[in-house]
Amino acid sequence: MPSLLAAVLDSLVFVVLAWCVWRALGRSIPIAVIPIIIGLVLAGTGVIPASWGLPSAIGEDIGWLGVLLLAFAAGLETRQEAHLPANPGAASQARPRKRRFLASAAVALLLPFCVGTVAAHFYFTRLPGWAAPNGGEWLGSIAIGLCVAVSALPVLIGIVRELGPLHRRLSQLALSIAVIDDAVLWIGLAAVLLAANGGSLLDGVSGTQVLALLLLVALALIGSTVKRLGLSPPRWLVWAALPVLLFAGSWSTSQLGLHELLGAYFAGAMVPQAWSKQVPVERIGQFALLALAPLFFGHSGMKIDGDVLGWASLQASVVLLVLAVTAKLAAVLICPPAPQLPRREALAVGALLQCKGLMEIVAATILRDKGLLSEHAFAALVTLAVLSTLLTGPAFRWLVRPRMVESPSREMA
Repeated sequence: MPSLLAAVLDSLVFVVLAWCVWRALGRSIPIAVIPIIIGLVLAGTGVIPASWGLPSAIGEDIGWLGVLLLAFAAGLETRQEAHLPANPGAASQARPRKRRFLASAAVALLLPFCVGTVAAHFYFTRLPGWAAPNGGEWLGSIAIGLCVAVSALPVLIGIVRELGPLHRRLSQLALSIAVIDDAVLWIGLAAVLLAANGGSLLDGVSGTQVLALLLLVALALIGSTVKRLGLSPPRWLVWAALPVLLFAGSWSTSQLGLHELLGAYFAGAMVPQAWSKQVPVERIGQFALLALAPLFFGHSGMKIDGDVLGWASLQASVVLLVLAVTAKLAAVLICPPAPQLPRREALAVGALLQCKGLMEIVAATILRDKGLLSEHAFAALVTLAVLSTLLTGPAFRWLVRPRMVESPSREMA
């Protein structure tokens, strides 16, 4: 099939069909998981002949651009307080104590990471086909642990917007923790990739790598300087600067042997808040999510070896899901993010934090590309991301439902 026709078919399957299914389901599940499910079904059944040219080369490029833009938007979303709907009652609510909140964020990340890493090292990586091609047993186990610990910030922001103002206090707590955990995740990914490359960026360094490193430092310095001086350029200049920052960040990390997505995320996180306020961050993320990235996620599902999809893979995914959810819920119970937070509300925050969504797919893709995840592990982690994302909304609503039922009776009393 000609490449252009293959690209059109690609878009019809993973963009148009996914959007139609999402609307037909009443937007009851996040749209992010639908192209992944379509890809998994196509990989498992093999119903599309290879002669049709799916996944197409053009679709690959468009999808990759979309996921780069998503990572960049996720970095911008770390300034999420500028983009979330205002909460009129926020000023009257007691803010969590800073130390307690940071401790809660640390436990919410470290406990699932440790549980996932230990389980991977002593069980999963010993299963047939689970050993990482590169990096050895511990790096492969750490890679799985990172994926178990991740919280999906972009998808979580979308879910929180759908919950409305009634639960804003709990959703704000979850988002604030997810911002911290998301940033630490990307730093952890960079550290793991660096360790896989031999532990040093300077081994056999070239002039291009020096330039790339200096460019990253320059981006950080420019961002901090602009923030300190309070510079606010015109909107057109901000729009012109964002693509340059995205390209510079992704190019720099790729030249350093890490991954383009790391640079895209960090470039977005380095954008001063005064600049990010001038652009519709939510719309940028939604455009990437609805129109471009579905090709990447659909292809990720489709590229999974159909032979590894089966009952054993599903069992592994369910076990990982139980570990991930249990660890997140235990973390918020051990160290709640706010003082005197009722146990059920703390669990509701944990239910939001266990959402894996896009970020786990992106992280798992990076780790698989670098040989730190096997195809079997990648397939199970993609399935885990789908299951955890589908579970998030219903679990949260079930946990807060007693509060919703009791509220009218209290008002009548």
